[in-house]
Amino acid sequence: MNEVTQILNVLGRGEAAAPEELLPLVYGELRRLAASQMALQPAGHTLQATALVHEAYLRLVGSGGHGWEGRRQFFAAAAEAMRHILVDRARRKQRAKHGGQYQRVDFDAIELAAERDDEKILRVHEALDGLASEDALKAEIVKLRYFAGLTHGEIAGALQLSEKTVRRHWNFARAWLYQRIQELG
Repeated sequence: MNEVTQILNVLGRGEAAAPEELLPLVYGELRRLAASQMALQPAGHTLQATALVHEAYLRLVGSGGHGWEGRRQFFAAAAEAMRHILVDRARRKQRAKHGGQYQRVDFDAIELAAERDDEKILRVHEALDGLASEDALKAEIVKLRYFAGLTHGEIAGALQLSEKTVRRHWNFARAWLYQRIQELG
């Protein structure tokens, strides 16, 4: 059992010092996950990767003890927390009270047409929830690949599947999500 898993077990028992011991061990990997998430965000996005890491970490360990069985479950939960943070921010930005009917324009980057907008994030979120209700494993692969930035090999190791199976599920899930997003949009 590695050190992270041991501390996760201690955290699950509710010991107060565990969150402070866990953060230095997982921060680098959480930062990498957040950086991959932030790279997908449109220019002018105000949330920084460091803030995303801290907010996700607080959501994970701030509410008390959790029963994660190991690193894989913890990092999957972290990726899910980051996804929810970004979805919540997208929803909040779309509200009229917060100027959701207006679109921010960065005049220096006006030629960039490939930005990912908040509405698209919400459609992906809805489609992913639909996939999860039909096939939780394929949805988990999408979350680890798309939101956590893991490679097919890393996902195969985390989920104890062959890399070929992960690729097959990934290809199916991408096609399924594409069709669902087209229906939603």
